[in-house]
Amino acid sequence: MGEFAVELPVFTGPFRLLADLLLSNKVDVCDVSVARVTDRFLEHAGQAAGWDLEEATWFLAVAAALLELKVGRLMPRPEEVSEEDLLGGSPDLAYARSLELAAFRRAAVQLARSLEEGSRFHPRRTGPPPEFAHLYPDVMERVTADLLVRTAATLLRPPPLVDLTHVAPIRVTMAEAIQAVEERLGRLGASSFRDLVADCEERIHVVVRFLALLELYREGRVDLMQAETFGEIEVRAAA
Repeated sequence: MGEFAVELPVFTGPFRLLADLLLSNKVDVCDVSVARVTDRFLEHAGQAAGWDLEEATWFLAVAAALLELKVGRLMPRPEEVSEEDLLGGSPDLAYARSLELAAFRRAAVQLARSLEEGSRFHPRRTGPPPEFAHLYPDVMERVTADLLVRTAATLLRPPPLVDLTHVAPIRVTMAEAIQAVEERLGRLGASSFRDLVADCEERIHVVVRFLALLELYREGRVDLMQAETFGEIEVRAAA
């Protein structure tokens, strides 16, 4: 029974031996194609003189067990995280966790008390009786078309523009600063940072020129040298 041979990447031999190895966890069930084993069994049964009911029943039982094992291996299993995993064995974390739990318990008690008190109140869900309807003021009595127009004009009026005259626009870009530095170094080969920013008119131009110099240094296109702290910065075109 189960002596028909199977040929798989992980095993070649009688199916009886393969089933024993799978059920004893000596071969990973995920590496075995149950469909290929079933096709091999159908070929084996077709070559026989007739169906062997005992062998077919045994194969179906083993195949069902293998499918259950394979599904159990492939489906994700929720992992239960213990308190030790959460706290990592740290007494400080355990103390902090106890404070949090105490706060949640106090909040739960307060919520339960509020729900209990709120369950005693029942709002009125019906309108006033017809005989008292004349006692309620008419909310639309003083609403006129002119009032609606003024209200709509106020709500739909565009917001005022923000005054940006005090913000100084930046009139120089990084690309322009890099081009200016490269042109100066292309003519001179070497220069000080003071000479590179001599033509700058505003402080923002000096800042952008310095950022362009740092970008060129990061790309390895210039070499920077400074003999002392806060000293003159010498710039040379990289060889």
